[in-house]
Amino acid sequence: MNEIDQYILQYPLELQLRLQEIRNIIKEAAPEATEKISWRMPTFYLNGNLVHFALHKAHIGFYPGADGVEQFKHKLGDYKYSKGAIQFPLSKPLPKELITEIVKFRVEQNSNK
Repeated sequence: MNEIDQYILQYPLELQLRLQEIRNIIKEAAPEATEKISWRMPTFYLNGNLVHFALHKAHIGFYPGADGVEQFKHKLGDYKYSKGAIQFPLSKPLPKELITEIVKFRVEQNSNK
């Protein structure tokens, strides 16, 4: 069991499933990335931090950095976002295609470092 497993297991089963879902989406989009906890959040790392995610009261925070948000602003629709974060409400399905696109963008960015 790694640190991200421990992070997920601290929550009720319904929330564990949501967290595992976003984790799996990220793993599929960035299979070479390693997992760790950074800034107390599950983090995927490949030539630097790719993305983080964290559970909040009413949403899953997804943190692809400022470039990751800026590049996809036009696709964020009704999702709340800030300079480096996107909020995916717990009341809605996760946008798998969007998350995948953002993660692949970040992989490409970090590969060019």
